[in-house]
Amino acid sequence: MSTEEITDRPNTGSVIEKNGINPVSDAERRGTPRGLFGIWFSWNVSILGVSYGIYVFSLGLSVWQAIVAGIVGYAASSFLVGVLAVGGPRTGLPTLTQTRFAFGIHGNKFPSFFAYLSNVGWKVTIITLASTTGAELFARLWPSVFASSNGKATVTAIVLWFVVVLAVTMTAAVFGHALITRIENWIAWLTAVMTIAFIVIIIPHVHWSKLGSTPNGSAWAFLGGIVMAMTMVGLGFLNYGGDFARYLPRQTRARGVIGWTAGGITLPVAVLLILGVLLAGSDHALGEAAAADPIAALTALLPLWFFIPFSIVIVISLVAAAITGLYSSGLALLALGVPLSRAATTVINMVVISAGAFYLLFISDSFLATFQAFLALIAVVMGTMGGIQLLDFIRQRRLGWNVGMAQAAGYGGRSGRWTALVSLAAATVVGLGMVTSSDPNIGRVVGFLLSKSQEKGVIGQTNMGVLIAMAIGIVLYGLLTFVFKFDVPPNFGKASRLEEGDPQDGKQRRVA
Repeated sequence: MSTEEITDRPNTGSVIEKNGINPVSDAERRGTPRGLFGIWFSWNVSILGVSYGIYVFSLGLSVWQAIVAGIVGYAASSFLVGVLAVGGPRTGLPTLTQTRFAFGIHGNKFPSFFAYLSNVGWKVTIITLASTTGAELFARLWPSVFASSNGKATVTAIVLWFVVVLAVTMTAAVFGHALITRIENWIAWLTAVMTIAFIVIIIPHVHWSKLGSTPNGSAWAFLGGIVMAMTMVGLGFLNYGGDFARYLPRQTRARGVIGWTAGGITLPVAVLLILGVLLAGSDHALGEAAAADPIAALTALLPLWFFIPFSIVIVISLVAAAITGLYSSGLALLALGVPLSRAATTVINMVVISAGAFYLLFISDSFLATFQAFLALIAVVMGTMGGIQLLDFIRQRRLGWNVGMAQAAGYGGRSGRWTALVSLAAATVVGLGMVTSSDPNIGRVVGFLLSKSQEKGVIGQTNMGVLIAMAIGIVLYGLLTFVFKFDVPPNFGKASRLEEGDPQDGKQRRVA
């Protein structure tokens, strides 16, 4: 793990965080689980949440079914994120380092790579959206300076906002956990107040008399709505949970970590989902427009006096998500074995994300749909990895949350644990065979286990294969590890010889 110098004094956010993927020392632990709420709330309070509600409603559900299915799906998947977050205070490790316990130090690189790719990919999309939203605001306020002849934002406006968004995102992410925690909690309050005001203004556009006109969907469609909600929000955070909880005291109560994490994720998206369902259920034209472009469709309903500050808040909420995502992507790169400091990997990721966002903004966006479709498929790997790690918590707890299991083989860890890797591989293949993609190129290599009718039905449209793969991974790993007892225990062989004074082992010891 990281060999960076670790201080014993808590960081208040005024200096760059020194910890990488090493265990956070007890002397540096601080705070209560309540502090997790603001981080997750600001990450998830976005106008995009309105479109999520419209997607669930579009499965053929009634208004009440879509609301219930969405909330149940959000709560269930967010609960899983909260459970994984408990590993943070117990070990002091980021999630993608603690998953070495289950997969081994080298075996862990496979799921970590896809987690890293997913994180960086979605940050490209978020930074692009934040830059264009800010630029469109300037184009509307000062059209003679920042708008082209067709009324769209000029390149100058987009570049200006692009630079501002990147600077703020990178600064906060490089300084690290303490500053992020302070910033995100302030953003949570700001975005909460503005979102409430936004809902008050938008609610009059709901035609309440038309809400009962949509009939109830089938039980199968209702289940599909739950699954869709789970894949849209909570399951995408499974590889981040412990990143922001690891500075909590070691004996922090699990229910506090789970509750505040799950609450921070569920509350904002659930409220916005309800709004999206009400809009779609009462005005199908508005619902379709908001599903395609929620920012443009919904801000068009706002008076200018509120449009201006709310557009800024939209950018702030997107930047909040970019900050936390960039921070976690730096930890993911360290978990892959990159021998640099956390700050350095964060800067590298910012360069990569900037290049991707620049390409989308100024060169070509023709591959955006394919790119996002590919990122969506990564959820199959991420969900399965998270499920195996959740089950492995039983074994990790029995072993006393020994952080040596994240080390190299011989010093507590393993190069790879075949029980977890076989379970991950088998479940991933099945999962890819049961999901679909709107992109024709990707669509040729997935969904091979579905019939044509299933591809167009609830299973295919909700990507239920993500949850099925997760369940298969959990069951298979549970059978191998706890039923058939094919355990792959920690390996402390070299560490034992080192303690006995073998100089050769001392030379060979490697901390990754």
